[in-house]
Amino acid sequence: MNDPHAPTSLESVQLADLADQVIVESPPAAAGGEAAEGFAGITPPRRRGGAARFISDVIVELGFLPQARVDAAVEEGKAAGRSPEEVLLQSGALSADELARATGERFGLDHVDLTVYKPDLSAVNLLTPPAARRYNAVPIGFHSNGHLLVAMSDPSNVLAIDDLKLMTGYEIRPAVASAEDIAGLIAKMNRLDDAVAESLEDEDEDDQTLVADIRESATDAPVIKLVNSIIAQAVEDGASDIHFEPHGKEMRVRFRVDGVLHETTTIPRRMVAGVVSRVKIMADLDIAEKRLPQDGRVTLQVEGHHVDVRIVTLPASYGEGIVMRLLDKDAVLLTLDALGIRDNSRERFEEGFRQSYGAVLVTGPTGSGKSTTLYAALNTVNSVEKNILTIEDPIEYQIPGINQMQVNLKAGLAFATGLRSMLRADPDIIMVGEIRDADTARIAIEAALTGHLVLSTLHTNDAPSAITRLTEMGIAPFLTASAVDVVVAQRLARRLCNYCKRRTVLTAEALKSANFHDAAFDIEAYEPVGCARCSHTGYKGRVGIYEVMTISDEIREMTIECDSADAIRHKAVEQGMRLLRDDGLEKVRLGVTSIAEVARVAS
Repeated sequence: MNDPHAPTSLESVQLADLADQVIVESPPAAAGGEAAEGFAGITPPRRRGGAARFISDVIVELGFLPQARVDAAVEEGKAAGRSPEEVLLQSGALSADELARATGERFGLDHVDLTVYKPDLSAVNLLTPPAARRYNAVPIGFHSNGHLLVAMSDPSNVLAIDDLKLMTGYEIRPAVASAEDIAGLIAKMNRLDDAVAESLEDEDEDDQTLVADIRESATDAPVIKLVNSIIAQAVEDGASDIHFEPHGKEMRVRFRVDGVLHETTTIPRRMVAGVVSRVKIMADLDIAEKRLPQDGRVTLQVEGHHVDVRIVTLPASYGEGIVMRLLDKDAVLLTLDALGIRDNSRERFEEGFRQSYGAVLVTGPTGSGKSTTLYAALNTVNSVEKNILTIEDPIEYQIPGINQMQVNLKAGLAFATGLRSMLRADPDIIMVGEIRDADTARIAIEAALTGHLVLSTLHTNDAPSAITRLTEMGIAPFLTASAVDVVVAQRLARRLCNYCKRRTVLTAEALKSANFHDAAFDIEAYEPVGCARCSHTGYKGRVGIYEVMTISDEIREMTIECDSADAIRHKAVEQGMRLLRDDGLEKVRLGVTSIAEVARVAS
């Protein structure tokens, strides 16, 4: 059987050299759910190197089509002047992915499923979209030996491999992917770059405090493209933070998605300085200052989303690192139902923020969703009859009908300063983004005592500790006892992916090992598995775990007597408060999250 696409002897020798045994390193972001962690989406051939075979023989060998159907395609191709694979593709007998797998097996090369494998952004940006389209190839990662992994639909094009080597400066390691997947990846990366670049041009040029003035030049275009791609990819993945971390000669990039950091890409040494300078320029920071931390912000529009980016530089031993916090201003405001606060805890919380005066505090560590909970509460009570004022740093969500004030320390507007002014503006409800100091705490408590409903956040580990924290900040215990009505403590746990979670039984021993020492019986629950929809993590999205303490008369007396947080907690539990871990265990029983997540965030 003659195959018109059989390689020449020269091509066979070169491909054999390229396909010898080697370990391929997938970006860590692709890890999870696979037998070999870090290799998601890459399928090695049954044999590497050696003489290439006819593609038609490989299709039969892999069981994609019977011999008779392939023989018929060969004869039809001879008559029409086309290759057998073209005939099979056009007829629908063979899919593009099956052809790519057969091509990889034919030449002894890895097959890459680009719908599963997450490409390394720094590798992708080594090649311009026009060049990628011309060669129908795109770099997707790096080997452990430093070679560049390139996805190609036709790996027998050795001239293209030579050109890619010259253009990227790396030794090339070809892998096989379908032409459709390669075209889709090129279009996606082009779209991610354009999404940010266009938004910067469309922003109001007069607002110099929020929007960077970007001047692209030929020398920094690759760096701009890489930074834009990273930001756009982070927004698409739903990341809350981007970490640029120098390590040795390179820079590691990690995304925080659903509260967990994942490594996404590695920036080569030659681009590190340019990336740091580029981000500084975006935030209007001093690019010459590398010894002191700096902070700034920029507002971007990424594919229709207004994203506020807070940027902090961190001088470290290996170089200057950067953390970018992403706040999607156009995100849909969550309701109390979507937050996950249920039953008695929800009734206690609603009773607190629906009254006409007093203080409702939401506590928890940074990034635990405190502000989102307050926004949901404000959205519930928002009406034309009420004047609602907020002071925040930053304003995370724009709420129609609410007057929101942004902290501006450079202009002298701090929480305490803004709060004093708000009290003279006839408010019904006041939200203070965070009680950070004694002045803010004192004014907020006084406002709650003088007929205003005050909502605010505080950094404590649980609800009872908020009472003692206010005392430590200099607030008289009798004032705290009179002003505070409800304290909410919360955490965010990752939701189990609804598509791949698996039913399981948690034994009493397993519960005790997760620090649920009172467990006496096995419970039915679900565990994470991992699929393409959840990036093989087993989780998709987050849900709140809550502890809601109502300040009863007994707890008010304990507050005045300066009892410990442990004593207050014990009394609150007696009066029906559900602890964080108990609320988490209930969500495990309901199949919302896993026992490992509850142990991680609420231990």
